Amino acid sequence: MIMAEERLTRAIEEGMKLSKRILLCKQDSNKYYSVSIPPQQPIMEKKFSSSSSFNHSSHLLPTSPMVYAVISDPVIVDNPDIPSYQPHIHGKCVPSALIPLHMNEISMEIDCFLDTAFVTVSGVWRVHCVKRNRVCSCRLIVPTSEQGSVLGVEVDVRGKQFRQYTTELIPEEQNMDTGKLAKSHSGGFLTPEMFALTTPQAEGGSDISVKIIWSQKLSFNSGQFSLSIPFKFPEFVSPFGKENPKIEKIILNVESGTGTEVLGLQASHPLKVVTKQAGRLECSYESDVSTWSQIEFRFSYTISCTTVSSSDMMGGLLLHSPSKQDFDQREKFCFYLFPGNNQSKKVFRKEVVFLIDISGSMHGMPLESVKEALYAALMNLNQEDSFSLIAFSGETFLYSSSLQLATTEAIEQATEWMQTHFVAAGGTNILQPLSQAMEMFSNTLDSRTIPLIFLITDGSVENEKHICELVRNQVTTRGSRFPRISTFGIGLHCNHYFLRMLALIGKGHYGAALHPDLIDIQFQRLYTSASSTVLANITVDKLNYLDAIEVYPQYIPDLSSGNPLIVSGRYKGEFPDSLKVSGFFSDMSNFTINLKAQRAKGVSLDRVVAKQQIELLTAQAWLSQSIELGEKVARISIQSSVPSEYTRMILCQTVRETQAFESVGLQEAHKVNLKKLVDSEGHKILLLRSLGYGFGNIKATGENVFTRFGDPLFPDSASDPITKAASTFCAEYCDCCCCMCFIRTCSRINDQGAIVITQLCTALSCFGLLNCCVDLCCDF
Repeated sequence: MIMAEERLTRAIEEGMKLSKRILLCKQDSNKYYSVSIPPQQPIMEKKFSSSSSFNHSSHLLPTSPMVYAVISDPVIVDNPDIPSYQPHIHGKCVPSALIPLHMNEISMEIDCFLDTAFVTVSGVWRVHCVKRNRVCSCRLIVPTSEQGSVLGVEVDVRGKQFRQYTTELIPEEQNMDTGKLAKSHSGGFLTPEMFALTTPQAEGGSDISVKIIWSQKLSFNSGQFSLSIPFKFPEFVSPFGKENPKIEKIILNVESGTGTEVLGLQASHPLKVVTKQAGRLECSYESDVSTWSQIEFRFSYTISCTTVSSSDMMGGLLLHSPSKQDFDQREKFCFYLFPGNNQSKKVFRKEVVFLIDISGSMHGMPLESVKEALYAALMNLNQEDSFSLIAFSGETFLYSSSLQLATTEAIEQATEWMQTHFVAAGGTNILQPLSQAMEMFSNTLDSRTIPLIFLITDGSVENEKHICELVRNQVTTRGSRFPRISTFGIGLHCNHYFLRMLALIGKGHYGAALHPDLIDIQFQRLYTSASSTVLANITVDKLNYLDAIEVYPQYIPDLSSGNPLIVSGRYKGEFPDSLKVSGFFSDMSNFTINLKAQRAKGVSLDRVVAKQQIELLTAQAWLSQSIELGEKVARISIQSSVPSEYTRMILCQTVRETQAFESVGLQEAHKVNLKKLVDSEGHKILLLRSLGYGFGNIKATGENVFTRFGDPLFPDSASDPITKAASTFCAEYCDCCCCMCFIRTCSRINDQGAIVITQLCTALSCFGLLNCCVDLCCDF
């Protein structure tokens, strides 16, 4: 990820240097647009920081939705409204420079329901840095969350021609139906938390309207939902002149879904309550500002309980009928439990075994980050808790064959043991350490204790399906006393759907860090959720009496203090008036709540639960190798606009004067005839890179290849090494090379120097290289 961010930062730096060529106004011909690089921001101290060459400018990374002009030929850079004499620059920018465009409008709307927020950002940017008769590509970059999903992008370019770009999802197998579907690197995730999309052919002076929709998970802590959205804009995106109005708009809608009241709203921006009624809160913020927002948009709120008891639990049951366009005409249901805000609520005592992959691919920063995360987890254990550690590669290394009380001395010894035994080498064998961990809990009888296994790995193994079946058999045999298995995947070489399925069967939690930078924070999030159980062995009555019932997740996990429990599904028949949900607390007291069924109003349950259903069904499709399940995932993905492993995103370009783009309805999207669409006049279709994780890479795991986040998203390279070297050299010195400089230099050359140059040019022409040199370095 650091490499991707470093490339992006350097491209922006080069773009900001080029932007110094832009003339501000006619009155002062010496007044050029000078983009000043903001002062260096303090960087949080981190043991495993990247190189200093990157840190000094990492604050240039986008902290809000941004649009950049992609400049490969610096000659086109100029103010489209006030053309000026520009010293000629020889060579190309390799990789392309990125000039931040001026932003004229920005608005954001957030719709929250249960644990999900849907964010829609709309803005207008102007290509202020390219000559009016020239064109460039434009790159949209949106910082999101690693747990977010990009649902759709619309881009309108208003120039001499009205060009429209929209994203669509198609079934994976259709991308092989036609050779006219061009593969492209113009869209995808640049990093796990940064989505990018490039659109071509924007004319100098044209306006670019962008609308992007994505979903994010709300954080939940002590009964409070919260979210932070990137909305911090740099000063250099402000248009020239004070007369340009700057209007920011933010709309926040919160739906409780069950008629309960939304309480305690707090926000970083001054929101004004527009509507407040049972089950719904609407707020807005609109202001004519002198500068764009300089802080992230943050908000938090709580939801009042429908059912109040001594346990301070709250819950609800929602029913919803499918639309006529829904491919699945079964009825829908969703019930949820929230832990509430009772700080006196006790969690279960813990018995924990950590399984840590120390294969060769974990060498360096991944393994060091895991050490830090494990040390923090051990320090959070209480002295009545117990633990052990198992490191594995091709063989296993046990800290202790039995569980040890989490005393200060034991934790210090475990830390020293990690320093000695955590040496990255060898292959990957997951079954052996997992079997050893399960054996440690074979004699666990204390029902007040929750046995936990945490599996941390960055690799794939050949017997993953066998491991899942083995764990399933153990769960069936041992029932509620079987240890909860939580899994944590690092990078893209491990099979995240194997890890998700293993956690599902083991009634645990799944987490991931696609880059070593995120290991510490993401593992702490997983550990907190999995180890703070407040209600265990949850059962639901009456669901088995329904016809064609389908439940997500199939195995209902425990309820933790920092993680709401949401269960959804489909059914046929008459749903009961209420559901009885039961479990027990750490003191072995029973808990029962009757959730009364209510019709969901104003909310589409499909949007809220689609991501969870897609991920669980994908894991089941992988385990069963079911083609039918894969097709079902594709239909849900297209219907909800949530990307999946069985769909691909395409970018449709339409020129409005030629033929208006007719968006295919979601209900018919899975029937898109791509060949007909590609052949139609006025359309151009690009197949973007996959937005999924994939199903692991056993070969890379066996070769201990260091895990990275995919390939470079936007490869800007010349056709051959000579061209790349020459053009890079020219771009490096573009500020000091121009036609006038060349003429002045030639005027100072004596007769002998002129003869040498003439002879050199003659020699090059004999070898047919003169044209190459002219193309690379000269334009005179």
